[in-house]
Amino acid sequence: MSDPTRNSGEHSQFTLLASRRFGPLFATQFFGAFNDNVYKNALVVLLTFQAASWTTLSPGVLANLAAGLFILPFFLFSATAGQLADKFDKALLARLTKLLEIVIILLAGLGFALESLVLLLAALFLLGFQSTLFGPIKYAILPQHLRPDELVGGNALVEAGTFVSILLGTLTGGLLAGLEGGTVWITGVSLTVAVLGYLTSRGIPHAPAPEPELRVNFNLVTESWRCIGYARENRSVHLSILAISWFWLYGALFLAQFPAYTKSVLGGGEGMVTLLLAVFSVGIGGGSLLCEKLSRHRVETGLVPLGALGMTLFGLDLAWASPSLAPAGAPLPLLQLLQDGNTWRLLGDLLALGICGGLYCVPLYALVQQRSNPAYRARIIAANNIMNALFMVVGALAAALLLDQGGTIPTLFLVAALANGLVAAYIFTVVPEFLTRALVWLRLRRE
Repeated sequence: MSDPTRNSGEHSQFTLLASRRFGPLFATQFFGAFNDNVYKNALVVLLTFQAASWTTLSPGVLANLAAGLFILPFFLFSATAGQLADKFDKALLARLTKLLEIVIILLAGLGFALESLVLLLAALFLLGFQSTLFGPIKYAILPQHLRPDELVGGNALVEAGTFVSILLGTLTGGLLAGLEGGTVWITGVSLTVAVLGYLTSRGIPHAPAPEPELRVNFNLVTESWRCIGYARENRSVHLSILAISWFWLYGALFLAQFPAYTKSVLGGGEGMVTLLLAVFSVGIGGGSLLCEKLSRHRVETGLVPLGALGMTLFGLDLAWASPSLAPAGAPLPLLQLLQDGNTWRLLGDLLALGICGGLYCVPLYALVQQRSNPAYRARIIAANNIMNALFMVVGALAAALLLDQGGTIPTLFLVAALANGLVAAYIFTVVPEFLTRALVWLRLRRE
């Protein structure tokens, strides 16, 4: 059956959701990101409150160990994942990765039943591995199934859906962990979502391999370096990957501070942490969806400097507007915090920062897909994933060092925002296309 949106003059990105060329991929990605965060956050909550019955390690060590285990596969296996996505049909690989997810959740269920920390952490590592395999598939398949004028809209929906699913998965994981018999609920919900993800993956149309004769090199070091070399062949692609990786460092740094920021700066509790996470995630999703309208259905690199400027300005204002010291005593109720006008200023900064982040990253993803050599596009996406993981780890270490030396969280936000401005200035200096297009875009908007 033909896809009515294939030759349609309708350009709304939301029509893609009803298209077989995109809808099943979107749903598969949404369920996968949701499931990762349900299990990851539920496990962290359980380890925080029940670690004493499973291990002698402290909850803080366990939480950081869990985060590290999930991201480690992106370092180790992204290069292999990129090769597989260039060698085999991406739709077939998507279905196989979703079957793997079902097996991993069953392993996690066994870990809960046996109260085995080793099995539970192994399942978390394997979920990271499964996400690593799926990463090059979801981005490299878009140019195969979407027209050039649909590429921005497709990427916008993927980014918006990813952040919404992260938010919902995080909230769901925490809720399930707090229920009586929570481990059964976690396993049941995760298994159901994994099965749904497999069913939606069966609807993804075939995406023939660009290089079926490729011989897979399992040497992780040499192949990772080769993937980065492919990315470096095109200067704009390489610098776009660095810019995307900086975005993930910047966003992850802010997200990681929300619990401590709420407690030690705002004087709030869990409800405020959830609100900060929701506002930031909705902002990124909204900014991503705005890209298609503002770019007029083309890859508009002119939005990137505008997004970078907003990320800097609103990051600075968030730091400046933050209280210097949290009120003493018990955490303040959410409603009481919302009666303070300054809280609304902080929420506005976070929302605007997220919107600008969406405007910044979506055109960069589309540019990487559009300008990459189709023969090894998935391996270039793999290089992007490797760099993203590296940048996030470096950002986390730098944040930990600053805070360990007595710096406050608002100071950390201030340093990050200033660094964002410097990084943006460097990228836009060496690739003047971004600034040139921004000036052209602004002139066209005025006309």
